[in-house]
Amino acid sequence: MVKKILIVDDDPGVNYTVKNGLEGVNADYKVDSVDSGEKCLKFLGNNKIPDLILLDIMMPEMSGWETYNKIKENLSWKDIPVVFLTARRDRIAREAGGFFGDDYIEKPFTIPELKQRIERILKM
Repeated sequence: MVKKILIVDDDPGVNYTVKNGLEGVNADYKVDSVDSGEKCLKFLGNNKIPDLILLDIMMPEMSGWETYNKIKENLSWKDIPVVFLTARRDRIAREAGGFFGDDYIEKPFTIPELKQRIERILKM
């Protein structure tokens, strides 16, 4: 069964790498990407509900934290698992990301590690 993943990151290189990496290692993954929190909310608003969201924390205009809050406020989206992806390596971000999100992954990461962590969450 195809698992739909949405990556939300303002870095086109990360979006490209994650999309091609995940779809390359698992034909059952369909990865879409957007480059901002605003576009994430529009994507979800068009009734394109993914099985999991990979969400960057540090983005211009609407941060990952703000995007996360808006996702969780919506009854139709609140149960979508969210994995924070970030270059932030400070203790506060790590603890908050691990507490609020379903996982917290620091950049850089490997595709096999990302795949393993996604599969663990999707099995829950």
